Amino acid sequence: MKKSDVPQDKSNLESAHFRELCYAVDENGEYTTENSTGWTPKTIALNNAIQDIKERTENARKRAEQGLTSPIEYFMELNKMDLGILTSYVGFFRWQVKRHFKPNVFKKLSDKKLQKYADAFNITVEELKTMKYED
Repeated sequence: MKKSDVPQDKSNLESAHFRELCYAVDENGEYTTENSTGWTPKTIALNNAIQDIKERTENARKRAEQGLTSPIEYFMELNKMDLGILTSYVGFFRWQVKRHFKPNVFKKLSDKKLQKYADAFNITVEELKTMKYED
């Protein structure tokens, strides 16, 4: 792609002063770098991903409030984690974390185990238990 053809479409990342470094060919036919503010297909994909994260987080919040899952699942989604990432932070096996999603199991967890989750989410144990936290 020519340096003059590097996409400069408006995107959500532009407001964060984010620039993506792209390789392009300059007037002399040599490769160089050029900053891009984004391009429409990437912006659409990013917006879809953000919307999906918001929906999963809201769904997990509602399920936790209804007693269908534990707050651990909600905070995992809120912090944009998946099971693999969360297990690596807390040091439990995947099956254990999935088991801790069960409200009746969550209620019996020791403060030591809850503290591991709280540390991973950068909140207090009380905030984890009540789902009331400061942003």
